[in-house]
Amino acid sequence: IAFMAQLNGMKRREAFERADELLEKYGLGAVRKKKNKSMSKGMAQKVQLLAAIAHRPELYILDEPFSGLDPVNQNLLEDMIRDIANGGATIMFSTHVMEHAERLCDRIILMSQGAKVFDGDLSGALSHAPRRLLIGSDDERLEKILAEFSSDMTQNERGHFDIRLKAKADSQSVLVKAVEHNIKLTRFEPMRASLHEAFMALVGKDGAKILSGDII
Repeated sequence: IAFMAQLNGMKRREAFERADELLEKYGLGAVRKKKNKSMSKGMAQKVQLLAAIAHRPELYILDEPFSGLDPVNQNLLEDMIRDIANGGATIMFSTHVMEHAERLCDRIILMSQGAKVFDGDLSGALSHAPRRLLIGSDDERLEKILAEFSSDMTQNERGHFDIRLKAKADSQSVLVKAVEHNIKLTRFEPMRASLHEAFMALVGKDGAKILSGDII
């Protein structure tokens, strides 16, 4: 870490002080003398990132930084990325794990088969996802009512309906209709759209056949 910092312009003493600071901050202080080749993939990956950030660059480009990390180290890496961004730097990273993009990104570019299908913020991306509603009742009339608002509907093991709302329908209209028919609901939960659903909606019906897709 200190060596890479020196290559990027830091003085030797400052570089070693910076390396010690980063190792302690991110839980590697106890293994500061350990060789990289003897470390786990997760630890080695953290060292690589620390070597990249030691000289405090303004721009970071990370390729699949979460690949091969367990959930604990994924969370730690997310915290590191937030720390870097809060310090004023710009970070660009590619990932196939859409949850990371949802939690971390201010701007998202969705790509499919080498072509850009979306470029904007998270709310803009999620607006392309289908709107879903989870709703349940012991009243058998509910299914017939839902058909008016649904473009697709499934029923889970607890008897609740998971419906995809039609373009001009909304969850409040479903609720109003149920109340008008005096149907007592056991569950009514508008579902939050996910980036995965947005991506699948943007790539169209052939989305399941796509061999590769990146989120940047």
